Formats: sequence, structure tokens, C-alpha cells
Amino acid sequence: MSTSLLARPAASLALAAALVASLAACGDVRAPDARAGAASTGSTPSGAPSSSAPGASPYVEPGAGDGAPHYNENNAFRREGDMTPAHAKDAQREADRLRPVLQRLWERRKWDPGTVRTALLRLGYEEERVTKDGKRVGGTLTVTGMSQRWKDDGYVTPEGARVALRVHDDACVSGFVQKSNFEVRAHGPYLETGCFEPPYGH
Repeated sequence: MSTSLLARPAASLALAAALVASLAACGDVRAPDARAGAASTGSTPSGAPSSSAPGASPYVEPGAGDGAPHYNENNAFRREGDMTPAHAKDAQREADRLRPVLQRLWERRKWDPGTVRTALLRLGYEEERVTKDGKRVGGTLTVTGMSQRWKDDGYVTPEGARVALRVHDDACVSGFVQKSNFEVRAHGPYLETGCFEPPYGH
């Protein structure tokens, strides 16, 4: 008997066993290859986001507005100071006095600083006076033109007036009146600019 005749039944048995194993595996749910998943989803095998994912910086501060490192430190000048509850009520009461005056001026299309100042002084406020070194020496009301803004190829100063009223050392009212709208609100003072909101691009 030749060896090739003996090898045929063994090969047939091996082929049959492989076929049975293949059929038995049909319908089995298999776990995906962790390495393939990491390549396609951008995450590590442990499920943690990869370091290239947005917002994955270890330097992000809690409560950071845009997620940038040192956001809170860099924007401290934009944060309003705290008001005591009693002073917050006083500031809101003054805001409620200013609002109808600014609304009336806006409706009459009168928003130049001189007109706005005159109208608010009629409420009994006194203009704030400040020494050259920035020390306040009296009064509570400040009215100025609008802040400059970048437009097209240069800075422009829009028509209108900004208003700031110091109610207490920790309580302010600020607002503006311009062609498009007006606003009045009560808030705590800003670190560098007092009752006026600081400009962007510090």
C-alpha cells in the first residue's frame, strides 16, 4: 500500500474538521480588534481620548470660557466685582431710574453725550470728579462717547453715549444709548475700569 493512499483519509479528516469548525463559528459575535478601533476612532485602547482630541489640554482651568490656559487669569480685568445684597438692591433701584430716561432719549434719537449728560443730571446726580492720578473726589455720574471699534481698515467711534453711575464702592450702574439700541444694568465694579465695562482686546 502506498503512503499516498494512507495520507488521503488523514487529509480528508483534517479538511472535514476545519469545515465543521468554520460552520460552528458562523453567527458568533467577535470583539473588534482594539488596535483597529483605536486607529479608526482616534481613542486609545483603554477608551481614553487621544492627546490630539480637542480640549484635551491638561492646562485647562475649571470654568475657563474658551478652554485656553490661564483664561481666568488673563480675563480677571473683565470680571465684575461682588456686591453686597443691600448694595445690589440700591444699584438695581438706580438702574430702574436711568432706564426710562435712556429709553426716551433713544426714541427721540438723541444720543450724543451732552444731551444724555444733561438729562441724567436732572435726576439729581452729580458728575464724578477724579484727580490726575485717578483718585475720586466727588460725584457719581460719568457720561462719555462710545468706545472706538475697529471697522474695515481703521478705528471708528460710533454715535452714542456711555453712562456709568457709582452707587457704592462695590455697586455700579452702567449703560449706553446709540442708534441701534440702549441698555442699562446693575453690576459690581471692574478691576481696572470701575463702572465702565472694559473693552475687548486688552
